[in-house]
Amino acid sequence: MTTNGGHEPVFCTIVPPHLLDKLARDSDPALSGPARRSLEQDALERTRRRLTTVIGGQAAVAAAPTDGDQPHRTIFDAGHKQHLPGRKVRAEGSEPGSDATVNRAYAGLGATFELYLKVYGRRSIDGQGLPLNATVHYDKDYDNAFWNGEQMVFGDGDGEIFLDFTIPVDVIGHELTHGVTQYTANLAYFGQSGALNESLSDVFGSLIKQYTLRQTAADADWLIGAGLLAPRVQGQALRSMKAPGTAYDDDVLGKDPQPADMQHYVHTGRDNGGVHINSGIPNHAFYIAATAIGGYAWEKTGRIWYDVLTGGKLKEDAQFADFATLTVKATRERFGAGAELQAVEKAWEEVGVETL
Repeated sequence: MTTNGGHEPVFCTIVPPHLLDKLARDSDPALSGPARRSLEQDALERTRRRLTTVIGGQAAVAAAPTDGDQPHRTIFDAGHKQHLPGRKVRAEGSEPGSDATVNRAYAGLGATFELYLKVYGRRSIDGQGLPLNATVHYDKDYDNAFWNGEQMVFGDGDGEIFLDFTIPVDVIGHELTHGVTQYTANLAYFGQSGALNESLSDVFGSLIKQYTLRQTAADADWLIGAGLLAPRVQGQALRSMKAPGTAYDDDVLGKDPQPADMQHYVHTGRDNGGVHINSGIPNHAFYIAATAIGGYAWEKTGRIWYDVLTGGKLKEDAQFADFATLTVKATRERFGAGAELQAVEKAWEEVGVETL
């Protein structure tokens, strides 16, 4: 499970708690009810993670050995209950069934595995062929998806604000990347290090979508969770890497609070010090660098960010400036002092993060 170097275990969800908090206070029970239950369930799951850390938990779902060059996916169905992992409904190599949610989860796990293996030579989330397990149809009207340190879990959404959480492949990639971070830098989930943790998941979630669609940096929409918001919502996605703060502006959800630069950094004690909010700053830096470098973003800019994440020099409590400095060094080491280096340096300068 994810831990913060001996601190509280990390429970990572795609929908920020400030969004669910706002929904939970809405006067319409159709909106507030699912949001309130989702918040309660998230709190319960966090407690379970802590208890598992202290007293140990059930053994992980058994899986056949894998050499790491092929994914080993298992999809479970919770049947709208809260017990994990649920009933096994699809195994690796089996044909698609009639449940589109199961099929999307299976495909999304595969897309994530493929990017990490084919582009970065990483064998699954842990680098050693970890089997990928996911549970769908979790709870009733559950408005979230999460990585709990052992597996993926997807809610179906409430149908009013959020749709099925398996729809956007970048949501799947985002949550699984929390697992990659867990097994590498293990960034502390608070303040700037927590925002970096969230940003890295957005970065690689977006790259997984771009890789699947064969999109260049110029062609990509740079949205996180496009297709997740229901038609009644005035918005495109949960977050925008291209233009943080513009993903949604809705009478129920409010306005996207993400800043695009350090001048607008949000100081808050909520959401673990604003990890889902201030992630907009390093997100925007990646977008600026990737579009300046051009081509497929996973090839150069993604490689730089991956080098830093897995290179062993990124400390658990790293701040934005620490991460930015390491990306500059990684760019120089891999690509020399050419256009790539200038693009990365300029990206951090534009968002107001100094490199040391």
